[in-house]
Amino acid sequence: MTVIGVALAVNSNQSLRMAGAGAERIEAKALADGGLAEALAAKSKAYLATMSKIDTNNSYLGGAQVLTPLPLVDDGSGNLIVKQGTFTCLPNPAANQSNKFGCRRVEISSQVNFGREKLGQIIVVTGIEQERFK
Repeated sequence: MTVIGVALAVNSNQSLRMAGAGAERIEAKALADGGLAEALAAKSKAYLATMSKIDTNNSYLGGAQVLTPLPLVDDGSGNLIVKQGTFTCLPNPAANQSNKFGCRRVEISSQVNFGREKLGQIIVVTGIEQERFK
């Protein structure tokens, strides 16, 4: 009877640890999503439409957010730089005179570390498209 009781106690302790790890991951995902929303809300539409450099100076809800204007191109020496100008927008069935508008695209990533000694890491990435006149 004692052996069974000890085995159940050990099993129960492991289950609690796994449940705690799952809860930490869910919390980290919520923080990463919230950081993404905060980073997007903090930037104006004009800023997003005219970005020319990667913006790494963002820290919301305990995470790190990076805004990357797209497309990135190789400058010939192995460095990635932002290609300037406006680009064709993704197809929009409601658009008319689409030749008068161009788009800028920005990728936003949000990274949060979690768990024991912050060894876990979760990254959430989204993309936006900002229309502007050509």
